[in-house]
Amino acid sequence: MPKAPLTGLPDPSGAALHRPAMTVKIENDPNSLPQWGVDKADVVYEEIVNGGITRLAAIFNQNAPQRLEPVRSVRPTDTQIVWPLKGLFVYSGGAQYAVNSISTAPVQLIDESRAGDAMYRDPAKYAPYNLIGVAPKLFALATSHQAPPALFHYRYHGAANGPRVARVVVPFPSIYPVTWTFAPATNSWNRGMNDFSPAVPVDRTGTGTIESPKNVVVMWVKYLGSYLGAMNSYANLQGSGKVAIFTNGHEEFGTWSRGAAKGDVVQYLDAKGHTLLLTPGQTWVELLNSDASPLQITRPAK
Repeated sequence: MPKAPLTGLPDPSGAALHRPAMTVKIENDPNSLPQWGVDKADVVYEEIVNGGITRLAAIFNQNAPQRLEPVRSVRPTDTQIVWPLKGLFVYSGGAQYAVNSISTAPVQLIDESRAGDAMYRDPAKYAPYNLIGVAPKLFALATSHQAPPALFHYRYHGAANGPRVARVVVPFPSIYPVTWTFAPATNSWNRGMNDFSPAVPVDRTGTGTIESPKNVVVMWVKYLGSYLGAMNSYANLQGSGKVAIFTNGHEEFGTWSRGAAKGDVVQYLDAKGHTLLLTPGQTWVELLNSDASPLQITRPAK
């Protein structure tokens, strides 16, 4: 049975092999909740933007939710994220310097002015948090049907290596740390923001479910620009750095590296140079600044 390139999951229809990746910019400000469709993404990148808040680049290939919300503007980090993926890039607009940046990437740009009925404003909500995308209609605008390359390698048998983890806090700047709590029943990581427990009844998805990926990848990266959180700041994804991967209730540390070519895919290796393997399913990639405080890791009770 074919497997979807961005999740490693079975894809009986083969749809994921016959359509491109679609990267959608999604707001992550708590004032913008709920985030419709993010829990259905194949991969989600979380990047630091102006003011230290984070914003999401949600990548769809296997799934095509009817509602993606709230669609927001492009940032310079997005250019480095999408270069290996190609495909569609969906956004609301953006400052000229950011639009100029994404225009250099090999993607088909779809903003609000080019989307037709594939994007619309919800009059019941206030701007800029009211722009909605319709994934099937957005995919229908694609001029290329080339499938994306695999971004990760997967473990189909056996358990993960490394110490067990019950909870990890990723210390993004300002008031925006992200908490991931391992849920053994689903073998996934429940997301909480601002260090809230996922048990707090905050509807992040619009459907009452919890954003709960199978894998959380923390990449320590250097943000370039005048200072972290500045308008012109962006994560440099070329080169190498440290990585921590949380999968199957365990943590594995190693390094990430990406060749000099912009289209190269990031490689994740352990201390012995072996490829780090993920659990098939959704993956969140946290682009944490290289000088951040250490991760706060809680071990399970013995």
